[in-house]
Amino acid sequence: MQYQFDFGALLPYWQDFLSGALTTIEITLFSVIIGMGIGVACAIARRSNSAILRGIVSVYIETVRNTPFIVQIFFIFFGLSSIGFRLPIIAASVFAMVINVGAYTAEIVRAGMDSIHPSQIEAAEALGLSKFQIYRDIILLPAIERVYPSLSSQFILMMLSTSICSQISAEELTGIANNIQSNTFRSLETYFVVALLYIAITYLMRAAFFGLGLVAFPRRRRLGLGV
Repeated sequence: MQYQFDFGALLPYWQDFLSGALTTIEITLFSVIIGMGIGVACAIARRSNSAILRGIVSVYIETVRNTPFIVQIFFIFFGLSSIGFRLPIIAASVFAMVINVGAYTAEIVRAGMDSIHPSQIEAAEALGLSKFQIYRDIILLPAIERVYPSLSSQFILMMLSTSICSQISAEELTGIANNIQSNTFRSLETYFVVALLYIAITYLMRAAFFGLGLVAFPRRRRLGLGV
């Protein structure tokens, strides 16, 4: 059987593709910024002296890490609506992404914090640094620098996971593609274009994280490192 490619049928929808790509980037941006803050807070809580706080955070992290993302977003969008708490589609998508990013970020950052040698903390205490200064300059910032490549990869993976949001009719890139292929019946061409757009967004994010790494961590700039 011969298949006749017809990418021309997609040209009228180029603005829809662009809109879907921008929505994907926006959902990712909000999720990463808020999720990063939650993740760092949870990583610190995992190392606290309070057993109750450690337990609450552990339950949150393990619940998220051991359930599929699609189940989480269905629970937030469909499950909560059944008890009267209905979120708009994009808000539900961002909420689910934030919860997911926060849990995975917490474990990545905690691993970085655990890698800080106790002697560095002891030296900082000997120099008279406050507990806040020690946590910020000796533990947290070096820990984030060490795990920065892992964080970057996780954030890019979450960008790709926004495609699951199409299951609740979010009009991100995959959701838009589903609509376009149902109108044009050009599934192969549609998803080929979508794949190229995801690759483009991935490389854009990699470049952004590379530049951010050089700015945020001067030592990486001196060593010529990025992501």
